[in-house]
Amino acid sequence: MTGKNVPRQTDCRTCVYYDYDEVYDMDICDLSLDEDEMVRFMQHPYSACPYYKFYDEYKTVQKQI
Repeated sequence: MTGKNVPRQTDCRTCVYYDYDEVYDMDICDLSLDEDEMVRFMQHPYSACPYYKFYDEYKTVQKQI
């Protein structure tokens, strides 16, 4: 896909930062943003998350082989 604009993902379940929180007993976004970044993120109507990173568990396994 070199040279093409790839749309940003919106499915949190496939994101690196999406994790289960035992305290709240729910899945949450575990991205660490400072106060200014959080305000910008909450005020801007994003159609897709600008911080999305695809989580590929098989990529880690491939490095171990």
